[in-house]
Amino acid sequence: MQRKVVRTNEAPAAIGPYSQAIVIPFESGRHMVFCSGQVAIDPKTGNMIEGDAAAQTRRALDNLAAVLAAAGGRLFDVVRTTVYLANMDDFAAVNAAYAERFSGGEPPARSTVQAARLPRDAKIEIDAIAII
Repeated sequence: MQRKVVRTNEAPAAIGPYSQAIVIPFESGRHMVFCSGQVAIDPKTGNMIEGDAAAQTRRALDNLAAVLAAAGGRLFDVVRTTVYLANMDDFAAVNAAYAERFSGGEPPARSTVQAARLPRDAKIEIDAIAII
């Protein structure tokens, strides 16, 4: 099984020793994509965006969408996410923004946990697994 590293300038570069995503091919011609967690960094500036947890959710999902696009997929292909919140009080706002991107009635499976601290003091981080 040969894995492929995904790199795109349309999403923030890794800020540590990891890849934006790894693609694992199957004999069926389909691929499993393991996306690293994304925070609300603007890939053009390299800076965390201003805004509340909902705004950061949208940016993190936009970043995930860019990584998935570089792997040949899209958000619709996501089967599982993990959402890390700096503050569980943001849960409702995050859900509303998340639902905007995963509309259509069949969102992926998901876990949501509160983390003591996230990279760059983000309010949210989201990772994903997709099958394309």
